[in-house]
Amino acid sequence: MSRRHAAAASLALFDGAALATVAPRYVAGVDEAGRGPLAGPVAVAAVVFCPDRPRLNGLDDSKQLTALRRDQLFDRIQQRALAFHVVMVDVAEIDSLNIYQATMLGMRRAVEAVAHVAQFARIDGNVVPKGLPCPAQALVGGDALDRAIMAASILAKVSRDRYMLQLHEQHPEYGFDQHKGYGTPAHLAALRTHGPCPHHRRSFAPVRDCLDSALVAAG
Repeated sequence: MSRRHAAAASLALFDGAALATVAPRYVAGVDEAGRGPLAGPVAVAAVVFCPDRPRLNGLDDSKQLTALRRDQLFDRIQQRALAFHVVMVDVAEIDSLNIYQATMLGMRRAVEAVAHVAQFARIDGNVVPKGLPCPAQALVGGDALDRAIMAASILAKVSRDRYMLQLHEQHPEYGFDQHKGYGTPAHLAALRTHGPCPHHRRSFAPVRDCLDSALVAAG
């Protein structure tokens, strides 16, 4: 079975909401970027396209596109979308809630922001966040299947990458412009040399271990 067909077979409805008898016309695609990095926020985007407008060509999972192509599509998505919203869940909330719950919170906030037009939400992944303002569906591999989810993945990825470039200007010693906060060897080496900055996720093991080592050395 192909990845696309396997993902389609994994389509699952959560949260007890029944699908409407007539398929909803205005569907919010929802995706995130930045669950794995050691620093920076997790970004979540929601995008609603109007089915009566021409389809936007070139959409794909953001991970399959070059940075240049993502940047080009970023503006076009915002121009073409009926509604869109990007949420940044900051490090304080990530450390307080844990990354999973912070991502769920970001998804809920993103859907709430487009709920004035969205009749339904389709979430990339296998879980629907609780408390959404509309019925919702989880779609495993949705960023390769659903155009609104593809668009959301691009908005989330580009927004977060640009945010990390701003953090690089504040803290150039970590190389955020290169790895965007992911735990690359260069980033881990910078952590050991400089210790964490306020934008590092202290609930993540490599950052926590670095802090523990510093305490041991100081003691």
